[in-house]
Amino acid sequence: MNVMDSEYYKKWKPMFREEAQKISNIFADEMLSIHHIGSTSVSGLSGQSIMDILLVVKDIAIIDLYNEQMAGLEYECMGEFGIRGRRYYRKGKDLRTHRVHVFQEGNRENIDRHLAVRNYLRAHFERTGQDENRKVSRLGMAAYASAKQAFLKELEIEERCF
Repeated sequence: MNVMDSEYYKKWKPMFREEAQKISNIFADEMLSIHHIGSTSVSGLSGQSIMDILLVVKDIAIIDLYNEQMAGLEYECMGEFGIRGRRYYRKGKDLRTHRVHVFQEGNRENIDRHLAVRNYLRAHFERTGQDENRKVSRLGMAAYASAKQAFLKELEIEERCF
């Protein structure tokens, strides 16, 4: 995994818009909203060079009907992939570039959790983002990635108190 520099960050927003349009074209009848989440959605935050996308749909039960169209965009469907009620797609076999997390509109716990962490990081970048950037520099990406889950859990708890 690569640690991104600030110049590269400027490309994430237009890259998201472009990918969101492609995905929106596929899920047009089912899609309610699409969101840029994860470290690439927070300007200036170091992290994995993988774009995370959250897609909210009307009915998760029929989303598998779109797997072939997503494969046309080079996405691999992974099913629920450890989170009940989700459909997970990933792009890039050897070098992962995108992850799409699809949830039905009523799955507020998972939708809100993903959006809350992103919103918290955006609102508190001065403290959380700069601290994370220092950790990446000090630890390297492999060690950082293994510690990331604990950090996200802390943020979820902190955000609920926010």
